Amino acid sequence: MVFPEATIKIKSLSHFLGHQQLKRQILFDIDLDINPKEIVILTGPSGAGKTTLLTLAGGLRSVQIGSLKLLGYELRGAPNSQLVKIRRNIGYIFQTHNLLAFLTARQNVQMALEASKKIPDSDAKSKSESILHSVGLGKHLNAYPHQLSVGQKQRVAIARAIVSHPKLILADEPTASLDSKTGRDVVEILYRLAKEYGCSILMVTHDNRILDIADRQIHMEDGRLVKQPVH
Repeated sequence: MVFPEATIKIKSLSHFLGHQQLKRQILFDIDLDINPKEIVILTGPSGAGKTTLLTLAGGLRSVQIGSLKLLGYELRGAPNSQLVKIRRNIGYIFQTHNLLAFLTARQNVQMALEASKKIPDSDAKSKSESILHSVGLGKHLNAYPHQLSVGQKQRVAIARAIVSHPKLILADEPTASLDSKTGRDVVEILYRLAKEYGCSILMVTHDNRILDIADRQIHMEDGRLVKQPVH
């Protein structure tokens, strides 16, 4: 794939949930560009449409109205085969780590790498171990999720998201279940790895303690992007 200037380019995007009498509009005429290596934080109250926008940007929902280009490829009307290829260039981090309990930390990361790229097992293993070392888990390569703290599990999730060197990371409340220090450590690791590997980040958060890592903040209310309120 040859990548364009903007990692994400959204124009006049609207979205509805439900059917018939229960149908309601969630997003209204969204315009947004995110550039390579840019870290953008999306804030706003619960129910504002932040997660809906994030899942659309990740190709996890179908685009209904407007244009959403990811890495130069239009997602609206894109066949599933193309969506699969595009998703291989995205790392996903969620509020819950979603690790597989029967796999070690290294195996959880390695599985994601093998799913996105065809590489020999030995290379996948060494890359997985290297990225876990970089997030401070070199001594926990063979630990199972139940043997790790909540913060350590989230570090594994970050390693899993970035091990294949994606062009985009989408993070939905990655620090919500973490204490102040652990949450700060996690986003600083994410920041460092993103800058090192040259990927963009779109992060949804309510955590005011981490807003300073962003190159830009955008705010959403009632399904619309609005100017950040001044307090």
